[in-house]
Amino acid sequence: MSAPHVLISGAGIAGIATALQLVRGGIRTTVVERTPGQRTGGQAVDLRGASREAAEHMGLMPGISAHQLHEQGMVYVDGRGRSYGRMPVELFDGRGAVADVEIARGDLNRVLLDALAEAAEEAPGLLELRYGDRIQELVQEPDGVEVSFVSDGSARFDAVLGADGVHSATRRLAFGPEEQYATRLGGYAAFFTMPTPEGIEDGWFSMRIVPGAMLGIRPDRDPSTSKAMLTLRVDHDPALRGDRAAQEALIRRILADAGWQAPAVLEAMPEADDFYFDELARVDVREVAKGRVALVGDAGYCGSPLSGMGTAMALVGAYVLAGELTGAGADGVPAALERYAQRIDPFIADGKKIPFGSLERAVPTTRAAASIGVLTTRAMLSKPFRPLLKRAFATNATDELPLPLPSTTARA
Repeated sequence: MSAPHVLISGAGIAGIATALQLVRGGIRTTVVERTPGQRTGGQAVDLRGASREAAEHMGLMPGISAHQLHEQGMVYVDGRGRSYGRMPVELFDGRGAVADVEIARGDLNRVLLDALAEAAEEAPGLLELRYGDRIQELVQEPDGVEVSFVSDGSARFDAVLGADGVHSATRRLAFGPEEQYATRLGGYAAFFTMPTPEGIEDGWFSMRIVPGAMLGIRPDRDPSTSKAMLTLRVDHDPALRGDRAAQEALIRRILADAGWQAPAVLEAMPEADDFYFDELARVDVREVAKGRVALVGDAGYCGSPLSGMGTAMALVGAYVLAGELTGAGADGVPAALERYAQRIDPFIADGKKIPFGSLERAVPTTRAAASIGVLTTRAMLSKPFRPLLKRAFATNATDELPLPLPSTTARA
């Protein structure tokens, strides 16, 4: 039984995590990434429940611990920076907005790449990383997938895995256009690195809610920098895509009277080299495996940044997918991908839930609604209401789902 040759499109968390487990399983793996180099930057992400268990199974926790952010929790502030509600990590047993294991996305990617390099060194010839290239066309056949690349090269693979994000080209080529699978949620998200402003509480994720936006400043591993994180409630505008000047203009308009640290955020924004801006969208692919092609992470099951589960779903999906392919053989690829789709399905359904229900509930559009939101937050985080809120977090916690182990592991 010959081992398959697998192509992974995308070198983000989902792609590198899948490649790591495949190489460890003795499977020849090629990773193609459209950007010219390794991905850096990104907002803080958390590990809890099934995703933390997957990281432990993958031996990632020592590296994660070395880069871990030490956040004390979230604090809500008004226009003058005065606190009106706190959510310490320990208050809700790590199930609140801030978990007990937080790491910057770029640092997690670095941990995964280091582990992948070590695995490749121990198994020479199993890994190929191709930066600055991408899939242009793929044709499925019963015994393989013929893939053409933008670089003009072509090759044949036993499986193609799309780990190329919300706007996945792999999904478009093998499953259909993005419009069939993406649901707009009524706004946009933006984040970037900025110098830590004066007056920010050390170790606290500070959050300001204003009409039309949530503005957060989150600690970085380097205390001299922080992550500006914005959620904007605005209508879909196709002209915003790919136009940084228009994106920045929108942010300036919405935050013009936001007070607090908004001026510092707006001043730092043009200089940020990791500026990210994209529409908030949920991706629903009913069957994430189709013949010899499968989707992992945001390409197949993105709950949007509002769910807070993107990295968790990527790690769990990568672990299960690689586990099913390991030992399957080239002829067993379609069945292995189908088993992956079945095992990950319950986790996908729960991982897409938005903790507060919707963007409309989280981000008011009028001053009156914002004022009501402040009063509600202050009340819910007060001592009399904390037991009720704690029960709500426990009831809705997707981190309580067990890790969906690969069938080979389950049989063992």
